[in-house]
Amino acid sequence: MSCFECCIKCLGGVPYASLVATILCFSGVALFCGCGHVALTGTVSLLEAHFSTVTSSHALLTDVVQMMQYVIYGIASFFFLYGIILLAEGFYTTSAVKELHSEFKTTICGRCISGLFVFLTYILGVAWLGVFGFSAVPVFLFYNMWSTCTAMKSPVANITNIDSICVDVRQYGIIPWNATPGKACGSTLEEICNTNEFYLSYHLYIVACAGAGATVIALVHFLMILSANWAYLKDASHMHAYQDIKLKEEQELLDITSRSKECLNTYT
Repeated sequence: MSCFECCIKCLGGVPYASLVATILCFSGVALFCGCGHVALTGTVSLLEAHFSTVTSSHALLTDVVQMMQYVIYGIASFFFLYGIILLAEGFYTTSAVKELHSEFKTTICGRCISGLFVFLTYILGVAWLGVFGFSAVPVFLFYNMWSTCTAMKSPVANITNIDSICVDVRQYGIIPWNATPGKACGSTLEEICNTNEFYLSYHLYIVACAGAGATVIALVHFLMILSANWAYLKDASHMHAYQDIKLKEEQELLDITSRSKECLNTYT
């Protein structure tokens, strides 16, 4: 076999679908975890500076944000390992299908592991749908503030008293009702919308939401690949069982034929 033919054979065994899904999964998780971590830090700084000046009022929020950041670390580590495992499983199942007519045989353990990955990926896909919906909540909240500031700056708007327009974050349950001041009105609200922390957190939340959506798409892609690979392995095992039975029957037929010839020769 020449070098070119060897390269073509190696490239033929690469699970391109699993490779694309792995890259999409890594990219989505990286965007969600990285942007989400920075956006949460910026949100806490924004609330401490403009909506909750007393530390005891937002102490619970700070603890929740820190816990979510630790969860982000765990999610990033888990999906890094899980993506590599699914990619390795893709290489295994691709090799199993490519080597269908050779001595390579699938085992019951391999098929059970493939089925387990299908079930686990389905559970993770459903969970990430919830994460995707949850990540859209801060985007909605920041969009309300941004749209309010845009409406105040619009020359078309006929606003007699700009201080009557306020954004109260206490109504969203982010900080308790006894937090002071709890809301921003008029020019104060415009200053908040013009800060770098607000725009950075707003855009980072959008990117994090997009990353969660990309991860959901990657998991759905993985689910289709794993289901197809499990079906291929099942068919391959049935094919190997059929070939074994066929070889045994052919061997028995040859044995019977040889014994019949021996008996005929002896009789003659």
